Amino acid sequence: MFKRIHYNAPVTLTFTFISLVVLLISYLTNGNSTFLLFSVYRSPLSDPFSYIRIVGHVAGHADFQHFFGNFSIILLIGPLLEEKYGSKYLAGSVIMTALITGFLEILLFPNGLLLGASGIVFMMILMSSFTNFKKGLVPLSLIIVACLYLGQEIFNGIFVEDNISQLTHIIGGLSGAALGYFFYTKKETSI
Repeated sequence: MFKRIHYNAPVTLTFTFISLVVLLISYLTNGNSTFLLFSVYRSPLSDPFSYIRIVGHVAGHADFQHFFGNFSIILLIGPLLEEKYGSKYLAGSVIMTALITGFLEILLFPNGLLLGASGIVFMMILMSSFTNFKKGLVPLSLIIVACLYLGQEIFNGIFVEDNISQLTHIIGGLSGAALGYFFYTKKETSI
């Protein structure tokens, strides 16, 4: 029976399993492991964990609801993106988005703490809108997705008080749009 199971999206699945293990360890350590390694916040550059956190924050989650909210979407969209763009490009996109959102969190919110894969979710949502991009045409689905998701985050950032980093969602979405366009143009120039 297990011979028929295919590890079809290695980046998406590995990211999911790593994040699940991180969450389980977080429960065992009462959140200390997540704070130490998988949450980005301003800390001295002499702290070697600062460099792990700048990317690792996307694997940390506050609880199972936070984890399920992110990975239900990642597991839906990730395999499609991985098939379209390849595992190497998707892994690079995840790492690049993590770096960008991590650095911006440190620079713009010196007292803030960021964890979770929400920026990756928004990156994947907007990147997926480029899967049917055709030369000279802008997909209406891209415009609608951008308006819905980015508009909601801008609205929430202005009018809703919560502990959610709307800026991370917006930056993740913009990263996905830029990366999707980059991969599309790269593919077009190689044909």
